[in-house]
Amino acid sequence: MIIAIVLFTACANNTKESNTKEQAVETKTKNTTSVKKVLVVLTSHDELGATGHKTGFWIEEFATPYYILKDNGIEITLASPKGGQPPIDPKSEEASFQTPSTERYNIDKEVQELLANTLKLETINHLDYDAVFYPGGHGPLWDLAEDKNSIALIEGFYKSNKPVASVCHAPGIFKHTKNDDGSPLVKGKKVTGFTNEEEEAVQLTTIVPFLVEDMLKSNGAIYSKKAAWSPYALEDGLLITGQNPASSELVALLLVKQLKK
Repeated sequence: MIIAIVLFTACANNTKESNTKEQAVETKTKNTTSVKKVLVVLTSHDELGATGHKTGFWIEEFATPYYILKDNGIEITLASPKGGQPPIDPKSEEASFQTPSTERYNIDKEVQELLANTLKLETINHLDYDAVFYPGGHGPLWDLAEDKNSIALIEGFYKSNKPVASVCHAPGIFKHTKNDDGSPLVKGKKVTGFTNEEEEAVQLTTIVPFLVEDMLKSNGAIYSKKAAWSPYALEDGLLITGQNPASSELVALLLVKQLKK
């Protein structure tokens, strides 16, 4: 009788311990799978045409979405065509363009280190991420719009039912992206991006390789805009686009909303 009781107790303890371990493993698995992963792709291009001036990505368009994503518990990976430090448009670092998010970035050594070591775009697999986001700046018009790895990534994300977000000049990435039937990816989609009026205002209409507004319209997109420099973002299915730097927060919030569905 005593032996039976001892054996029953040991068995019960072992079962309880096993169940606890199983619950711990299950909880860990749930926690791991619930963490969303976003790929942020930045330009590697730093020459503003033949002007002799520098360009790159617009820091606010990176910083604001980065912190919104991070503060929502989303894991972020940074990549660029060449890898390493992507060029920051020097104008975006001027005092008049500073925002709370850029000020946060300026003292954030951790994110500065991540930015200095972006992964090469050719090493990225869209299957490893839940969404992709492209900050603007004029740089993407020269490299990301034409980059075969970027084009393949965008098409891969979209065909895998994953959000593709971009802001300001970054919707230029849709210049060559296609649907399975060969039609432009943005055809029939409601999108926005840097306007012709805004490009004229910064006196770069004849410098950039193409105008974002014209290209999107040419590709059959349902393009719309608000007054110059006004915050404006659109969501059409998996595509999320913003008109200008002031729209970066709206784009990031729409992306977070999609990832939390």
